Amino acid sequence: MALPKQIIVKESIKELKSLQKKSKALFIPRLRMLQVIKEHKEPLSKNVLAKLVGVNHNSIQRWRTMYLNGGLKGLLAHKTTASAPFMFTKQEREKIYAKLSDPKSGIRGYKELLIWVEEEFGKTVKYNSLMVFCRNQFGTKIKVARKSHIKKDAKAVDAFKKTLVVSANKP
Repeated sequence: MALPKQIIVKESIKELKSLQKKSKALFIPRLRMLQVIKEHKEPLSKNVLAKLVGVNHNSIQRWRTMYLNGGLKGLLAHKTTASAPFMFTKQEREKIYAKLSDPKSGIRGYKELLIWVEEEFGKTVKYNSLMVFCRNQFGTKIKVARKSHIKKDAKAVDAFKKTLVVSANKP
């Protein structure tokens, strides 16, 4: 059986505890690992350390290597992947929102919206990309029941309601 990795923590326990209070939730177990290493005089195996910190032993192995290579700064560095830029400019997003919000636009689904976007902006966009974009940005859904027809005449509705009331009162 191999000996546990010997790690010398340069920071004090008090300093590690204060860093834990200030740091994000992502870094708290990493700092807790350093604190456990500092508290124990003898080197701990990755499995024992994982049980004491409450994380997977693979995480402990990765964090110990990060600390040995880059110190505390290397351990607390988190490389995030940048999200993809928006596929539409701010003006285009406003036009799409206006089109989706207009009840007289006649957009009945994402397929029609996709055709409109390609004609209006001259961009080729995948159906799923447009659907996810609209769902995330505007809270749209694939099917929305309409209460009435978009081209309905308000005067005809009033006339219908008047005749409906009169015929309902007759025996």
